[in-house]
Amino acid sequence: MVFKRLLGAIGVDGPSVDTVLDHGAVPPGGVLSGQVHLRGGGSAVDVEHIALELVARVEAEHDEGESEGFVVFERFVVGGAFRLGEEALFSVPFQVTLPWETPVSELYGQQLGIVLGVRTELAVSGARDKGDLDPLAVRPLPVQEAVLEALGQLGFGFRSADLEYGRIGGTDQRLPFYQEIELTPAPQYAHAVGEIEVTFLAGPDRTEVILEADRRGGLFSEGHDALARFTVGHRDVPGRDWNTEVDGWIRQLVEHRAAHGSGAGYGHSAAYGHGDPYAHGDPYPGGYQDPYGSGHGYDEHGRHDRRHDEHHRSGPGLGTAVAAGAAGLAVGVVGGLVAAEVVDEIGDFFEGDDDEGGDDED
Repeated sequence: MVFKRLLGAIGVDGPSVDTVLDHGAVPPGGVLSGQVHLRGGGSAVDVEHIALELVARVEAEHDEGESEGFVVFERFVVGGAFRLGEEALFSVPFQVTLPWETPVSELYGQQLGIVLGVRTELAVSGARDKGDLDPLAVRPLPVQEAVLEALGQLGFGFRSADLEYGRIGGTDQRLPFYQEIELTPAPQYAHAVGEIEVTFLAGPDRTEVILEADRRGGLFSEGHDALARFTVGHRDVPGRDWNTEVDGWIRQLVEHRAAHGSGAGYGHSAAYGHGDPYAHGDPYPGGYQDPYGSGHGYDEHGRHDRRHDEHHRSGPGLGTAVAAGAAGLAVGVVGGLVAAEVVDEIGDFFEGDDDEGGDDED
């Protein structure tokens, strides 16, 4: 067990903390469990509370280009109101439920290149210190896995995944950011689109699947983005022909037609069509602070508004382009096609946090 000495507001001789998450990735909406282990410092202290924060590294577009920063997207108080004696050992078990829109960080055990973490906050005698940070592994829900696997079977390849600060208008999005999974086009669609982006907005009963295509221009027309949204009930996942279902979605997207079906697999589908699908709105009414400061392309409320008519294109993200062919995205990832630097960068991030945050103790 490795304790991390808190060196900030609590003081050099304060308590140490080591948060241990139970093994295994957790799906969105699932229960994250573990224990917070404390060791007292040079004197007894009153622990007011122990809190866990879910943290994500996100990208934001603004007038000067792009920035990266960290957003706390959920917070849980898991213990407190006790006295921790000098050099005393104390453990607090916890079980917390992840938000349904928590991004997917891995597919079949392979990292997709986004950074999620759990940060421990300890409040002692009126002082708060945020120390321990642990990587958070999130696996896809069955519907997310089914859609991604179908895309791979159809010939789409994984390019990168990132988290974009802002909201998607016309949805029930709750978090202040959304995940984009960028795919290279399948051969049968390569003439029509340059890239497909997939976003999942999950909820307790259903998941919205938002597809965006970078449509190629023709001889007498310019290229533009096309978007479509589909809703899938969690109970509708088993037993469906997902390859056919998803291929139909892609065809609607590429042809840019509005679809108003009401099949059992998804409650409704609607192509965004023309206009701006990204209206202004508070991405998270509970109140999240802009990690990038002011004056960088946000509105008067500090929100970042993603605009369809700006032809938004995300950068290459953390990974290099990878190909996943007929064997499916999942098999492609398992086959080692996700670039090694993706895993290395994420590992370096958490190792660097340990180095900066305090001293390690056995």
